[in-house]
Amino acid sequence: MASAELNSIALKMVARKKGILAADESNGTMTKRLDSINVESTSESRRQWRQLLFLTPDISDYISGVIMYDETIRQSDDSGQSFIELLASKDVLSGIKVDNSTHDLAGVPGEFITEGLDGLRGRLAEYYGMGARFTKWRALITVGEGRPSDYAIRTNMHALARYSALCQEQGLVPIVEPEILMDGSHSIDDCRSATTRSLIRVFEELDAQNVDIKGIVLKPNMVISGSDASNRASATDVARQTIDCFLDTVPANVPGIAFLSGGQGDEESVVNLDEINKIANTEDLPWELTYSYGRGLQAAPLAAWLGKAENIPAAQAAFQKRGLDSSAAREGVYAS
Repeated sequence: MASAELNSIALKMVARKKGILAADESNGTMTKRLDSINVESTSESRRQWRQLLFLTPDISDYISGVIMYDETIRQSDDSGQSFIELLASKDVLSGIKVDNSTHDLAGVPGEFITEGLDGLRGRLAEYYGMGARFTKWRALITVGEGRPSDYAIRTNMHALARYSALCQEQGLVPIVEPEILMDGSHSIDDCRSATTRSLIRVFEELDAQNVDIKGIVLKPNMVISGSDASNRASATDVARQTIDCFLDTVPANVPGIAFLSGGQGDEESVVNLDEINKIANTEDLPWELTYSYGRGLQAAPLAAWLGKAENIPAAQAAFQKRGLDSSAAREGVYAS
């Protein structure tokens, strides 16, 4: 696919007022989510949950694309229309998580490697044929007790670049997701150091493997204190540190940055994004700055749904509110 087409898809993914819904939880993770509301996790209950989200009125006002899991992208709504077709009818792009999750990285306790490159080319061709137009691969980097090691950063960023090259070969825009895990008591400065090292390395690897960065979307963490830090940084500090870090590391021709929520609370993820975009509104930054939230968009509607059909309107209203709040924060105009 021509570079211009990849760039066009990437720009649509990070369009103004919109963000990306990460509905790509594995069956195991979705089981934990459903267990929390006492709903048995089956293929049908998972389908009903995703259908509820995708059928929310006016979803395209605040969602540009949806990342799905392999099971989900093959499913259909109650009428028999595939989820891909349903989303397309609402002008929402379909995406697919293609990594095979994180595993212990040999020789370095407490660090991880993401697997899934074997056979990826064939899987990508199938997903493109189904109608997917973008993909996601998550690399997980931990902080604390001497971590992250250069080894963990090097191996994970190399894999992200290999995945990205294969995606673009098949006409798919790769979401490049190097996540500095929020778990821990580390400071915002520790997070910034790990984020800087990871981003420098991933763009070196992308360049070495001939990935067109005008046809990617970066999905990083915000530069933020660890969730257990004794004195967590303010939203203003998070915003300033995040933007300064990206100005040091992210090339200007990357179309956009779609932040992950990374374990932040619902309000925290919105307030921090809002502060980032308040700065963006006053400075000439080269990228679109938006959101790609999973739990940050889904926790409230899941709690409202409880697996009951009569609760679907309330759950969709909760999802819509989370989406509109995030959309406002993406513009730097959120009011709590």
